[in-house]
Amino acid sequence: MNVETESNFLVITATGTDELGLVEQLAGRIADCGCNIEESSMAVIGGQFSFIAKVSGAWHALSKLEGQMPALITQLGLAITQQRTGKIERPPAIPYTVEVVTMDQPGTVRNLAVFFTRNGINIEELQSSTYFAPHTGSPLTSVIMSVGIHAKVHIPTLREDFLDYCDDLNLDATLEPMRG
Repeated sequence: MNVETESNFLVITATGTDELGLVEQLAGRIADCGCNIEESSMAVIGGQFSFIAKVSGAWHALSKLEGQMPALITQLGLAITQQRTGKIERPPAIPYTVEVVTMDQPGTVRNLAVFFTRNGINIEELQSSTYFAPHTGSPLTSVIMSVGIHAKVHIPTLREDFLDYCDDLNLDATLEPMRG
């Protein structure tokens, strides 16, 4: 591939007060510059908008997009950062889903992160929320994660260690292969 047609990558992060149409405007500007959103995630938490995307395109298309960022920041009122990146080669990993429910208590996410970090497993996606149990009204925390488990890891042992770890912390948990 030559420089004109080779895909280059830009990671864009945008945060700020949520307003109707922010995704449309960001995605529109990206497309208008001749770039493509390859991966993205968006959430509104506590009235705050958060968007992260890996954008691909020819070098001149990404340069055009980078040049338009100051105007976009002013127009949308968002804090926007951008970082050029290349194609990242990661060792093959088997995607697993982790689901945890527990009484709401400080440190739940940290405790889960400690377990996976100590076992050399990358957390690739994480969502958490707090809600009230329907019958008791007790505050509960739910955590859903995607992790990448390398082929060299003995999964039955990892699962047993994880469930024992969760039992010690009074967490109801599952560790299952990702579906579909």
